Amino acid sequence: MPRSDGRPTLAGRPTCLCGAFRWQTKTSSRAPGVPTRYGSRARVDHVPTASDPLAAALDAAGAINVGKTSTSEFGLTGFTEPLIHDPARDPWRLAAGAGGSSGGAAVAVAAGLLPAAVGSDGGGSIRIPSATVGVVGLKPSRGRLPIGSGFDSPEGLSVTGPIARTAEDAGLLLDALVGLAPFSYATAAPGAGPFVDAARRDPGRLRLGVTTVSPWDDDEDIVLDADARTAFDTATAWLDDAGHAVADADWHPFGYAELFHVLWRASAARIPLSDADADLVEPLTAWLVQEGRRLPALDLLGGLAAARAFERRTIADFSAFDAVLTPALAQPPQPVGSYAGHSPERTFAMQVEYAPYSSFVNVAGLPALTIPVTADATGHPVSVQLVGRPGGEATLLSLAAQLEARRGPLPHPPAWDV
Repeated sequence: MPRSDGRPTLAGRPTCLCGAFRWQTKTSSRAPGVPTRYGSRARVDHVPTASDPLAAALDAAGAINVGKTSTSEFGLTGFTEPLIHDPARDPWRLAAGAGGSSGGAAVAVAAGLLPAAVGSDGGGSIRIPSATVGVVGLKPSRGRLPIGSGFDSPEGLSVTGPIARTAEDAGLLLDALVGLAPFSYATAAPGAGPFVDAARRDPGRLRLGVTTVSPWDDDEDIVLDADARTAFDTATAWLDDAGHAVADADWHPFGYAELFHVLWRASAARIPLSDADADLVEPLTAWLVQEGRRLPALDLLGGLAAARAFERRTIADFSAFDAVLTPALAQPPQPVGSYAGHSPERTFAMQVEYAPYSSFVNVAGLPALTIPVTADATGHPVSVQLVGRPGGEATLLSLAAQLEARRGPLPHPPAWDV
């Protein structure tokens, strides 16, 4: 059903369990006979012979895949500017990048090419680009989905989730993803399901925490931009006005940077690269893979144990609240090319400075949603993040819809002559 302005929407349409909807995958999702390059020059000639399980399940459920969009190399970075092709650009500000790693997916939704897209999030890869270009990005809880659950890797970071223009559309797509065969459930009617229903109902009076603390504060130079602060303060005030019990979240994370460096290097070590491939991949990729493969077993086991301890501490620290509000990003969208020409270590640190509130959610296995609430002086949307309890996606969608109602309709990016 098109919107009155001609932009596509999922609302009012059946989910993929009851009929067709249009969707898109990142280039990391395989389809037989279609080149799948993973954003890398090391895979320029790769053509898979079998579909990725997620792509196959969505197709079988009745989805219409309209194509692929760009991702960073092997999905490793929070910006989408791989050397193999042109960068994904912010449709509000073409000189700026779109974030990553699901940068192309977020751009397709923000620009109105699609009502929704499927992304993956291992350290913010759904939420960072969604917040950058001003759409809704939802990272589900670890284990929520039958495909892309987060349990298919030792570090348990990466999960599949929806990108959409509204909380309602995100709920529709999440219902579809949760219901994928062979773990499907029947919805009561086309367009119905527990998550879209949550986006359509009042959340009631909730206990909400607010914090600008990042677990990277002790290790990197984290400075919250004035527009990000305004969005955070505005969302806090709106939630308070709605009758929620809003209080500061007393959160004191420690030891996070060391454990995340271990997990991210370990995840990169699993990428199947040969010695010859090392000359083709980007410097950051090569560094992460090499460092990951050099990790002693005891260091890896220690990092995994520290991650589980961090998960328990974070859940305990947030247990007094139904959801916790944080900024989505600390900085405005960065110019294309900002991350080029630096050492791998510095490039990594720059990404942390841009998005210091993302990766801890993956380590803790919690659900999180980013949603635009305000705009800067140029009209560019500025987002906040809501972090839920384990399995708390419905609460996040209800709160997001409440913020949307207070904000008003989300504007569209300008039309550019390119």
